Amino acid sequence: MLLSAILVMVGCTAPGAHVAALPSTYSAGSADRTLVAAAKPPIVRAQDAPLTAESGAPRQASPGNDSQYRSGMPASGQPVQQVQYETPPLPQAPVNGQNVPPGNYTAAPQANPYPQSSVVGAAPYNPNAYQQSVDNGYAQQQQLPPPASIQPLGRPLGGAPMFSPPLGPDAIVGPNPMYDPGRQQYIPGRTADILVNAQEAQTGRFQFGVGVNSDAGVTGSIVVDERNFDYSAVPTSWDDVWNGRAFRGAGQGFRLEALPGTQVQRYMATFTEPYLFRSNVSMNLSAYYFDRIYRDWNENRVGGRVGLGYRLTPDLSVGANIRMENVDISDPRLNGSSELNDALGTHDLFSGQLTVTHDTRDQAFAPTEGHLLEFSFEQAFGSYSFPRAEVDMRRYFLLRERPDGSGRHTLGISGRAGFSGSDTPIFENYFAGGYSTLRGFDFRGIGPVQGGVYTGGPFRVLGSVEYTFPITADDMLKGVIFTDFGTVQESTKFVADEFEVAPGFGLRVSVPALGQAPIALDFAFPVNKADTDRTQVFSFFIGYAR
Repeated sequence: MLLSAILVMVGCTAPGAHVAALPSTYSAGSADRTLVAAAKPPIVRAQDAPLTAESGAPRQASPGNDSQYRSGMPASGQPVQQVQYETPPLPQAPVNGQNVPPGNYTAAPQANPYPQSSVVGAAPYNPNAYQQSVDNGYAQQQQLPPPASIQPLGRPLGGAPMFSPPLGPDAIVGPNPMYDPGRQQYIPGRTADILVNAQEAQTGRFQFGVGVNSDAGVTGSIVVDERNFDYSAVPTSWDDVWNGRAFRGAGQGFRLEALPGTQVQRYMATFTEPYLFRSNVSMNLSAYYFDRIYRDWNENRVGGRVGLGYRLTPDLSVGANIRMENVDISDPRLNGSSELNDALGTHDLFSGQLTVTHDTRDQAFAPTEGHLLEFSFEQAFGSYSFPRAEVDMRRYFLLRERPDGSGRHTLGISGRAGFSGSDTPIFENYFAGGYSTLRGFDFRGIGPVQGGVYTGGPFRVLGSVEYTFPITADDMLKGVIFTDFGTVQESTKFVADEFEVAPGFGLRVSVPALGQAPIALDFAFPVNKADTDRTQVFSFFIGYAR
């Protein structure tokens, strides 16, 4: 405002008139604390007009009187006399309601409506000043709310404690818990009240869909998933069910999944407790029914798993799992395999497994950077007794991207190896071939063959090198160039003629309705294979995961 540029002169009033100091604040840019006037609008005069004095009998500048604002003004261009301000002693300050003669004390400084850190000697911030008006006998300016962004106050007067009001445009300014006007001392520590308006995200999901792929044929999918489950929140009325309060609120996970299909059926129920007994140990319980029509036999499994997990660091975790299954092998296609004939019928299988996982990938589906390293050891017992050890290594390199983070070019290198004992049954052997293991070959189409039956083997090594690049600007269509390689053997002895290699290319089509996992269409051409291998140039998968 123009008023901040006008300073008060002493002795410009009529002779005998008593002048009171103006309400004022300190000027932060002056070493001698120049008093900046906050007077009423000035009287405008012509250039070089003479100074005027107020006529009439001398009057005192009583509280509520505006005579202190009517002193003469300097003509344009004349120097302004500076007035020194002295801090009024507290014992002489007026008390509300007392009839103290004006002139026996200095007028109170003007309240600073916007507390700033640059104001030297400003009065301590009082949040109630914006909520009520105090009658101290002086004309008060309109109190304005503090600005949205408030800096810490400077050194207060009289040893009053400093206080930083809450930040933000919607901050609620209330009484300062750190300020005790009776003690008048500094209190260590700073607090700020924060008001957060949050709306709970949707935690439940119902999903229905149909899928098709070259490994399992046509399948349906019905999924009910709740990520804020509470097994103890039993509904007491139908209102709890309709309002969504039943079995919800404890942060547990519950999932029901039905996957009927032409070649495979799977039904599963899973319960997850992320903090078992309020500890950092997670627990997973699952029960399932699995039925699969393979090329050489039918396999049916009914069982469950109990798993415990503990995260050592954000990327490193350990786990322990117990598996209990009843396995039924039936309907052999051929009778020429003794290994298959020995496995026909029902078997009870139990196992315990330990895993160590280090995962830094940016996402589970189609990662673009990071790595996955997992070691596991499993010991099975029951109808069969055998050990199993596995290692899974995957590394993803981000080669280039657009400035906004899209259009990523990624190079992925992966390798898997597994070995199991000599007593491993045919339904627990390793197999390979198909989209998820070795493209360019039919599902379970490589490995040892006995009597025309693909029996698999206790040893498997798989690897892949894949380069992914965007084709369209919206990343809805991507291209891939890859080479898959690996083998399945009856022992760890390496046979070069039975080591399969298949380079190829493909497309990744992202459909928002299908979520993060896109459709995969791949063409692979085996360049090295065994005589008994079954090849498959084209493979496809909806919602792929390799």
